[in-house]
Amino acid sequence: MDHRELLQSLTSEQRKALTARSDRIGLAHLALHWGSILLLGGLIALRVPFWQLLLLPQGILVIFCFTLLHESIHRTVFKTQWLNDWVARVCGFLIVLPADWFRAFHFAHHRFTQDPKNDPELSEEKPKTIGSYLFVVSGLPVWRSHATTLLQNARGRCHQPFVTPAVRGKAIREARVMLALYALLLVLSLAAGSTFLLYVWVVPALLGQPFLRLYLMAEHGRCPFVANMLANSRTTYTNWLVRTVAWNMPYHAEHHAFPAVPFHRLPAFHELTKVHLQVTERGYSGFHRKVLADLSGTADPATP
Repeated sequence: MDHRELLQSLTSEQRKALTARSDRIGLAHLALHWGSILLLGGLIALRVPFWQLLLLPQGILVIFCFTLLHESIHRTVFKTQWLNDWVARVCGFLIVLPADWFRAFHFAHHRFTQDPKNDPELSEEKPKTIGSYLFVVSGLPVWRSHATTLLQNARGRCHQPFVTPAVRGKAIREARVMLALYALLLVLSLAAGSTFLLYVWVVPALLGQPFLRLYLMAEHGRCPFVANMLANSRTTYTNWLVRTVAWNMPYHAEHHAFPAVPFHRLPAFHELTKVHLQVTERGYSGFHRKVLADLSGTADPATP
């Protein structure tokens, strides 16, 4: 069964239950995620004993606002649309990824998942050596890409195929506002002689980015270039903490099969989908062991 047949097999009652959005559940999860960022940020700002050890968990929480941004642009985190849109903009600001532009990019990825000619996520060459793999994991390429996108958008040079004329104006304005706010925060920090944002936001984000890279590689890496969402996307079985921080996006094949399902209903949809999943993995370490084996030429040809 492919994803289209799976969706056709759902009853109207199942569809209604699976796609039910909730401000209450969304706000509760948001409070947990952003509340944890504020708590750790406060402890770092106060320089509590061994505060340096908090920089990494703070960075993971900050950088995994990407998964919240991702859900918010689908407008499934909350029932109220403006909540989705403003949470997306805040997340985009935190990780230097403009929300309106990313919505266009990501929807093209959904329309053309694993299509080498049209999926914008495949525009960057994938690692072919262990050195290039480590470079990607470092996060340096994605920071460069984000900065380039922001600057090009601000100059009005957002001419990618997925950026329609209606989106282009929004993307330009958004980029200019973001750059103005970054400049304002920099000036205020320098004027105050403050390192608050450096240690609460910037350094943690740099430390956390490699963990997001490792996580995102597993979503479609080593998946076949086919149209079936149950085959071209991977569901990774992992622990509660990772699922919570990533807003249940380890259920990635399920998300691609039915993007209208909110994060909190993905476990229920997984129960209906799991027997049809074609690409799964037990943990992220297992996936990356296979990637490294492929890159080093030591992979077992019989290993999927």
